[in-house]
Amino acid sequence: MRSSELPPTEAARPHADLARGTNQNRVRLYNERLVLSLIRRHGSLPRAEIARLTALSAQTITVIMRALERDQLVLKQDRQRGKIGQPSIPFTLNPDGAFSLGLKIGRRSSKLILMDFAGGVRRSFRETGSYPTPAGVLDFVAKSLGSLNEELAPEVKRRIAGLGIAAPFELRSWEEQIGAPRSVLDQWRTFRVEEEVARICPWPVFFCNDATAACAAELVLGDGANHQDFLYFFIGSFVGGGVVLNGSLYPGRSGNAGALGSMPVTAFDGRRAVSGQLIRSASIYVLEQKLVAAGRDASVLWRSPDDWGDPGASLEQWIDDVAEGLAFAILAATSVIDFAAAIIDGAFPASVRARIVARTAERAALLDHRGLSPAAILEGSIGSGARGLGGACLPLLANFARDREVLFRETD
Repeated sequence: MRSSELPPTEAARPHADLARGTNQNRVRLYNERLVLSLIRRHGSLPRAEIARLTALSAQTITVIMRALERDQLVLKQDRQRGKIGQPSIPFTLNPDGAFSLGLKIGRRSSKLILMDFAGGVRRSFRETGSYPTPAGVLDFVAKSLGSLNEELAPEVKRRIAGLGIAAPFELRSWEEQIGAPRSVLDQWRTFRVEEEVARICPWPVFFCNDATAACAAELVLGDGANHQDFLYFFIGSFVGGGVVLNGSLYPGRSGNAGALGSMPVTAFDGRRAVSGQLIRSASIYVLEQKLVAAGRDASVLWRSPDDWGDPGASLEQWIDDVAEGLAFAILAATSVIDFAAAIIDGAFPASVRARIVARTAERAALLDHRGLSPAAILEGSIGSGARGLGGACLPLLANFARDREVLFRETD
């Protein structure tokens, strides 16, 4: 047995809620997912408010809450007094009710986290390098799972719902941006990361584009739940994004909806306008190149994503370029879908995020919006860890969210 594998009785046995109701009474299963999603969104809710929000009877809600309590997915809080009528008892998610793993594969680093049911990170592993290789990623995953196998109590292992992988699609296509030898990129051409990780992971494995996974984190754990429709940008080594429609993550026909790095935008090269893709202006690898050209140490960008120190004039120029590209991209997207908001986040300090959002809003206000309703341009609420957290959200969406069919339906 490999060190990363767990005995079937400890790891492979499904959580009680995963097995209950899957072969019969699908309405009940949906209603339980709906209730859990509402509690997650509001933080805590009493039975009466859950009944009002779901339009289900008080008796039905009582049955559902008893089942969720029995499976240890929700906890009762103290009675709320001081209001008219009988004191109410709110329910909240039980952080120990379920766990999930998230694996982020990036250009400069890989990260694996263990997340609890309430979104708290219980354990994390991180490894940096010049560029990702298939063998290196598998070795990192095997070592991390091996450490978890030794550390975690059997009860926690039984409650792990799965491992979600967040990685860029078609890594092999970005030779210039990744900076890896062609021989390494060719390895990614035939390497199926979901299948290979599943060979060494005893839990179900899910896969999603890394920026779409970050969007899932914003929707499930962040302020995105307050918006029914929004466009999402995540600025990492490469910029990417996601789309949320009617309160659900929309992956698209092939799982590539929100491939905003490939969006055509217009930029200004000196005195003339030039066209290109957003990835070439609104990605952190572009700032890295600027710092290297200026003789500055660029390693801080991925070594310490929450504190870059003072990168100097290169940062100011990069923020201008990012804002220019994002403003055009937001305008183009809102001409197709009437987004109420565009949310911007990334693997950078919160102060940099605030400056990018403010500058993008300024630049967007100067564009021609005739015939369109401008989207509110807002800061994301998760930060640099959004992709790993998004990966960990995938098993929770698959097993507990009401919109599981939207994200995990078969694509053409």
